[in-house]
Amino acid sequence: MSIAADNTDPLVLIVDDDEEVRFALRELLLSVGIDACCFGSTQELLSADLPERPGCLILDVRMPGASGLDLQQRLAATGNTRPIIFLTGHGDIAMTVQAMKAGAVDFLTKPVRDQTLLDAVAAGIEKDVAQRTAARRIKQHVDRYTKLTAREREVLREVAKGRLNKQIAFDLGISEITVKLHRGNVTRKMQATTIGQLIRTWELLPAGIREGSP
Repeated sequence: MSIAADNTDPLVLIVDDDEEVRFALRELLLSVGIDACCFGSTQELLSADLPERPGCLILDVRMPGASGLDLQQRLAATGNTRPIIFLTGHGDIAMTVQAMKAGAVDFLTKPVRDQTLLDAVAAGIEKDVAQRTAARRIKQHVDRYTKLTAREREVLREVAKGRLNKQIAFDLGISEITVKLHRGNVTRKMQATTIGQLIRTWELLPAGIREGSP
């Protein structure tokens, strides 16, 4: 199943083995202007060619084959952070705790009030938009970081530690003037306007970069 789309409007993915439930949920979302696609199983969803649009998942817990909780674990393992709302007629406290600890937006029991579900969907979409915005910002920082020379990365690392130019020069065995030149290049390439902004940018880089070798 392929879902084509060229826009960034929210898209909610509904996974439930009950066709009537899928239809009712989709109609509810469409009534408030939110696009939705339905799937009868977790495998059907995983086999779909999904567009990169912000949104969230509405998952039933118990379905033939892999359960909604299984899908949540699988998505997390592959780095897919799309927010999840569980909607089930067979929930219990243990399931709720497991789902929420794993990052679910909400765990709702059927039948659910329309507004309660819509509020959860709105929260899920908002969370996904924020995550995507943050991911794009981090990617920009990483792309800029990769353009630094090895020496510039060393200087950036030391600046982020709060080291003074003369301290950095001593540690790296270079002149203080050279440190200033590298620091200026780093600030320009990372598109920072102040040292404080440069340090915040450094802190947003993935841990693997910050903790690795220059």
